[in-house]
Amino acid sequence: MKHFRYERATTPEEAARAGAAEATKFIAGGTNLLDLMKLQVETPEQVVDISRLDLNEVEETEGGGLRIGALVPNADLAAHPLVRQRYEALSRALLAGASAQLRNKASTGGNLLQRTRCYYFYETGDPCNKRTPGSGCAALRGFNRIHAVLGASEHCIATHPSDMAVAMQLLDATIVTQLPDGDRRRLPIGDFYRLPGDTPHLENVLRPGELITHVELPAPPAGRQLYRKVRDRASYAFALVSMAAAIAVEDGRITAARLAFGGLAHMPWRDPAVEQLLVGQAPSDALFEQAADALVRDAQGHGHNDFKIPLARRVLIATLKELTQ
Repeated sequence: MKHFRYERATTPEEAARAGAAEATKFIAGGTNLLDLMKLQVETPEQVVDISRLDLNEVEETEGGGLRIGALVPNADLAAHPLVRQRYEALSRALLAGASAQLRNKASTGGNLLQRTRCYYFYETGDPCNKRTPGSGCAALRGFNRIHAVLGASEHCIATHPSDMAVAMQLLDATIVTQLPDGDRRRLPIGDFYRLPGDTPHLENVLRPGELITHVELPAPPAGRQLYRKVRDRASYAFALVSMAAAIAVEDGRITAARLAFGGLAHMPWRDPAVEQLLVGQAPSDALFEQAADALVRDAQGHGHNDFKIPLARRVLIATLKELTQ
């Protein structure tokens, strides 16, 4: 680990101003950043500690939504009575991520900003456009079993690792931020993440020094919710394919459908066309097969990860069957 300057912020405004300095990183729980610093994947010149900021509350909003502080630990958010009651997919997603010890430390804001678990991103001796822009993507012709089959590019096939972010995508979360100039922004999560294109090192739309302060959830979606995660082992493993879903059925027809996926792309993946295909239809095996075909219509494997395409189909079909029974 390289030497760095340390500063502790006392307000979000102070943190954002300090964070705007070149080569600066925010640290809260540190469950991802510290590992990257030890491996010299991340080499900040300054670290701004935001862990003492007053951003650790979950509050109910008008209209039945929630306002979640960026420093709320994952374990606390998963166990919160209103989250368990109204946002089951979010609670399940959080409990499916990492270990109990890490969930006690990892923060809501930090979870959204996790870096990829691509092997070549972590191995500084290999080329990686995400780590060193313009150096190439070793995963394209390397061992790419955990990599993306949707939304990737010739410059990067990494996936986003967060379980929580998949559920937040499903729930139409809004990310509230503090800017260094004192202004605030509200970013719909659907506009927050970026696909790799030719700039995979730019993973989201945050500006230098911009600090996540809250995540806001609207009232819960109609219908039943579910989070399903397929992984190599039952504990502390990242998703090969995961899915958050909310499906409402009335009078024998699907009246509302939301679907979000993890493990398939550079960002939590949501395809409105697949959702629209389901709405107004009677649940059936044929309909679910059609939806699965639509989900993977543009999917592309890279050898070791080819299995993700049929696996994604099976996960979608199984989830739809469970929620429409």
